[in-house]
Amino acid sequence: MDPQAVRRAVDQVIEPALGRPLGDLGIVRDVEVRSDGSVFVLVGTTIPDAEAELRRRIGAAIDGPVSVEFAPMSDDERAAVGGLVRPERGIAVGASGSQTRVITISSGKGGVGKSSVTANVAVALAAAGHTVGVIDADVWGYSIPKMLGIERKPQVFDQMLIPPRRHGVAVMSMDYFVEADQAVIWRGPMLHKALEQFLADVHWDDPDFLLLDMPPGTGDVAISISQFLPRSQAVIVTTPQITAQRVAKRAARMAEKVNQEVLGVVENMSWFTGDDGKRYPIFGEGGGAALAEELGVPLLGRIPLLPAMREGADGGQPVTVAAPGSEAVEAFDQVAGEIAARRPRVRTHPELVIR
Repeated sequence: MDPQAVRRAVDQVIEPALGRPLGDLGIVRDVEVRSDGSVFVLVGTTIPDAEAELRRRIGAAIDGPVSVEFAPMSDDERAAVGGLVRPERGIAVGASGSQTRVITISSGKGGVGKSSVTANVAVALAAAGHTVGVIDADVWGYSIPKMLGIERKPQVFDQMLIPPRRHGVAVMSMDYFVEADQAVIWRGPMLHKALEQFLADVHWDDPDFLLLDMPPGTGDVAISISQFLPRSQAVIVTTPQITAQRVAKRAARMAEKVNQEVLGVVENMSWFTGDDGKRYPIFGEGGGAALAEELGVPLLGRIPLLPAMREGADGGQPVTVAAPGSEAVEAFDQVAGEIAARRPRVRTHPELVIR
């Protein structure tokens, strides 16, 4: 094998934690083509959890037997690598060059499956080829890591938090920072600071989409997000029940008051398909369509009830992974496609007129 070609192949491998080519990061210490045709690669360690995936990627990039070893980096080396990626560690929607679309997933009340919708839409977007992050902004009722089967905590690299990934989705949550079953008893300023750190101190790497699983209702978190991310779009989750539709309208009105664009409505628990193939509208009909019509926005999709959704949420296997080809997966794919297709409005401040 040509040693120079092998080195180029190694340099082009994307480091999984920081999302940059190894050559750009400058952490390839040695590449040696041995007399027996095997290849030895020595790479600087970023975070230990990334080593197995990086070893796999290097092996896939080279045609032949490969041995990969890792060496610890000095503080100066880590600072140098951190400086290369630091400008893109956080989320700065509206900043020059930022392409991230922020989507808040909101509801008027709990119990409508908002978190399940968030997790499955995130996985569906990732499966469609988008880079996706999720902030579990429901700081009192955090559940996204468990739904996605994430058991690792974030790693720290040069004072940056590296979010764990699962099913192609990077996730930050209060779940990582409190003991099991511990209640989070915080008021507005503490919530505000926690969300600010989730946005600014995490290496998100400018994803295509950042979804926020919002707390139900219209409290402090919604106000903070509107201040941090004024260009975010909102998706409202409701059920077919007319009463739920009326409550969900409050979350939409909250978004409008802070000049947040309401992208559309998702109706969850729309029907159950029995063994006879017939659809049964257990929670009534028409709530999602009625809410969308009243708000003047599209109904992005209707999600059916499926036992695999409950089982997947409990077992860390979202239905978009656990039940491929099911009607629930088709519904989530539709919602993801609608979200991807509906770009933000160009004028975020309609009161300003260009003359």
